[in-house]
Amino acid sequence: MFGPRDAPLSFHERPALTRDGLVLPANVLEVVEAQVIGIARHRSRLVASGQHLKRGVLLHGPPGTGKTHTLRYLMSRLTDATVVMLSGNALQFIAPAVSIARALQPALVIVEDVDLIAEQRGMHPGQHPLLFQLLNEIDGLGEDADVTFLLTTNRADLLEPALAQRPGRVDQAVELPLPDAEGRRRLLALYRGSLDLELVDIEPIVAKTEGVTASFFKELLRRAALLSAERAGADGQGALAVGDAELQAALDQLLAQGNQLTRVLLGASRDDDPPDP
Repeated sequence: MFGPRDAPLSFHERPALTRDGLVLPANVLEVVEAQVIGIARHRSRLVASGQHLKRGVLLHGPPGTGKTHTLRYLMSRLTDATVVMLSGNALQFIAPAVSIARALQPALVIVEDVDLIAEQRGMHPGQHPLLFQLLNEIDGLGEDADVTFLLTTNRADLLEPALAQRPGRVDQAVELPLPDAEGRRRLLALYRGSLDLELVDIEPIVAKTEGVTASFFKELLRRAALLSAERAGADGQGALAVGDAELQAALDQLLAQGNQLTRVLLGASRDDDPPDP
């Protein structure tokens, strides 16, 4: 049932991520939860009412907006579901993966960066692009199959034509945008760790970081903590206190003209110039 002998099959520990560890716009997570967790919770009554369980959810948006984090959260919640993840070279084994999900349902089939297979063909000559194979496998499952397909992409525009040609395979698309001002405040709170930010006015930082993602804030706070540690010297102990000076200095470093590539690597916008100070 696990497909070809050379299939790159490996087993992983299930992630543990609570709802508090996700920073998404209002109502976005609720939509995903209803489609994935809600159907799982009420599966027996839905089937008794003649409703199908199979569903496909596409998470789309710029890199670094929380798509993978959302998948980890869903895996953490659905502890009774088998999780089959496809990535890299394993993408050619779509059919065996769906077979496993069917046999071990309830199940989640996760395909990250699904746009990467939009034009790739299968492992045998003459096969359709792997994206079409995936959509065909979704369609081939019975209506009562308790299998959720979770797809992510940074390029929904590349997928839209194929998905439109096969309506109903993916029944919910959810956009995860770059964090707004409230999201940026929540990211600062999430990644502060044990840093003491009591004397920091975060609003100027929030105003100057439009267009950045979670990775940017993680690095921003670490740099500020490092500046604070260097200021305290070797004799300092315990959690660090970060002030406005350290946080602003760390932000200035990341927004410096010579750090454009660093900002891109941290998920910030690809503008040629940094945001206005």
